[in-house]
Amino acid sequence: MALLSEFHWLEFVLAVLLIELTPGPNMAWLAAVSLTDGRAAGLSATAGIAIGLTVNAILAALGLAALVQAEPAIQQVLRWAGACLMLWLAWQAWKDADGSAVLKSALDQTRRKFTTGLLVNLLNPKSIVFFVAVVPPFLDGRRANLPLALALAGASVAIATGVHLAIVLSAAHAHSWVSDPQRTRTHHGDDDGPGGSLAGFR
Repeated sequence: MALLSEFHWLEFVLAVLLIELTPGPNMAWLAAVSLTDGRAAGLSATAGIAIGLTVNAILAALGLAALVQAEPAIQQVLRWAGACLMLWLAWQAWKDADGSAVLKSALDQTRRKFTTGLLVNLLNPKSIVFFVAVVPPFLDGRRANLPLALALAGASVAIATGVHLAIVLSAAHAHSWVSDPQRTRTHHGDDDGPGGSLAGFR
């Protein structure tokens, strides 16, 4: 347990926070989901991402990240699986956009966002080998034991989830503002006849 208490926690947290604040696919996708579908869909997507990151972090703590990094074939399998998943998701989105398609319920939409966030992150080799690249500089040449590895996994997932939640809540607020019926009526007041353009000022 000594290594756990001696670890450079502040430096590690700042490094992970800086990495998470760098724009990436998760951030862009969460913002798009929250802007178009609202807060519930964004929170569901965030939960899926968090679980996917947690699974990969635990695998890294158990030493499987080093195996993935050492075996290019495993990385290629994960990349191709992730690419196939993205193609399938794109096809699903196109099918749902068809005017003849039956509208999905809000519950179906949130479940789909959760599943998408989970699978995309489970099949992302970069998130699996994250600890192999980031953690060693903070260990002073020593090897992380299991308690420390699990603590680092929890800290990194918590930081990532905090950043993702901030993005979702901000984008969802913008979604609510844009889709407000009162604002929409005011914005289109000029279509209500003479003087309609002044409707917002009455």
